[in-house]
Amino acid sequence: MIVGICVGSGIFFKVDDILKYTGGSVKLGVLVFIIGAFSIIFGSLSLTNLEAMTDNTGGMVAYFEDFFNKKIASGFGWYQTFLYFPTVIAVVSWVSGIYTILLFELPNTLNWQIAIGLVYLLTFYAINILSKTIGGHFQVVSSIIKLIPLLGVGIVAFFWHQAAPSVPQDIPIQHTSNVGFGWLAALAPMAFSFDGWPIALSISNEVKDSKKTMPKALILGPLIVLIVYLSYFLGMTHILGSEYILSVGDGAVTKIGELLLGRSGEKILLFFVLISVLGVVNGVILAHLRMPKALMTKQMLPVKQSKTKNPKAFELHSALISFLVTISWYVIHYFTQKFGILPMGDISEIAVVFGYCFYITLYIKVFKMYRNQEIHHRFTGQIAPVLAVFGGLIIVLGGFTTSPIGLLFSFAICSLIYFAGIKSYQKLNA
Repeated sequence: MIVGICVGSGIFFKVDDILKYTGGSVKLGVLVFIIGAFSIIFGSLSLTNLEAMTDNTGGMVAYFEDFFNKKIASGFGWYQTFLYFPTVIAVVSWVSGIYTILLFELPNTLNWQIAIGLVYLLTFYAINILSKTIGGHFQVVSSIIKLIPLLGVGIVAFFWHQAAPSVPQDIPIQHTSNVGFGWLAALAPMAFSFDGWPIALSISNEVKDSKKTMPKALILGPLIVLIVYLSYFLGMTHILGSEYILSVGDGAVTKIGELLLGRSGEKILLFFVLISVLGVVNGVILAHLRMPKALMTKQMLPVKQSKTKNPKAFELHSALISFLVTISWYVIHYFTQKFGILPMGDISEIAVVFGYCFYITLYIKVFKMYRNQEIHHRFTGQIAPVLAVFGGLIIVLGGFTTSPIGLLFSFAICSLIYFAGIKSYQKLNA
């Protein structure tokens, strides 16, 4: 689940961006990947302590409920249910539409992108509502499929001895250079490519023997993601060379497909990219369907008592809320793209940075619990939280330096939903 959500389409087109920030230095590129992984690897290592200490449902909502208080948990739960999950689903569904258009050479207009994305969104909602197992099986299959090209490029590169291809004559050659500390600018966008791992926590109560399984998943999942990313990055730079990638940009992905798979390589690679994105859509929907039910069970979201008596009806009610919220954000996304309303790229970016402010508070809580001897493992209780806070701050500061106005706008929207969640809990438990 963690691998399936974190590994989306972005990594396929991230290599040239990383090299531009590092001046073409492969060593600095590797360092960027490793530091960028701090927020997920050490964050997940820290949270294994909390996961092992709670039997509650709702993922991170349960952590705030058990280790802070229910009002904060309700606010965070509303943020995840009404903003973070649905905006990610909306945007990634749209991106799926874009890659489908590229794969089948359809008209590349916003209306076509939105229409195809809507078909995917409706399909995966239907699949996951009608059957818990089909959505889970697709998640496993899509996770395996998306790893094939990423690991494959790294493995082929190990045996690759041909010279790097020449830069096309009509493209100016970009040479490697010394960027000083300019490479630090790559840390924020790289850290964003690791985002999404907390989503897997929302289904922890449905995992067999979750007390043992989830801590292992939180450790192994992020490490697998890092290994996959490094394999692809090192493979690309070895086969194509830094100067070629710097010069042609995203066109390097097309070239690697052509070199390894022939003339049809670009289409084959686009197919893998599409499966990667659809895996993210399915995974986030799979998790989001459970969130309204978890909040209603905790009296953080209003629900009629008659609906809670029938488990099947209760689940359908939760799914309906999830669907309606997501569709609403999908419509909002359409208009923001059509009229260029948002100061940032898309609606999903509204919630990402705000989420890390919450994650950082959890890491600090783990550190305090270690100091109070409630947690006894030094690495996961002391060292990992400190490094996780560092990784989280990189994302928050990176988001602010990239778009200060956009971040303030995002925080205003997130804060409104967060405080609405707190108000809802107070009203329901007055």
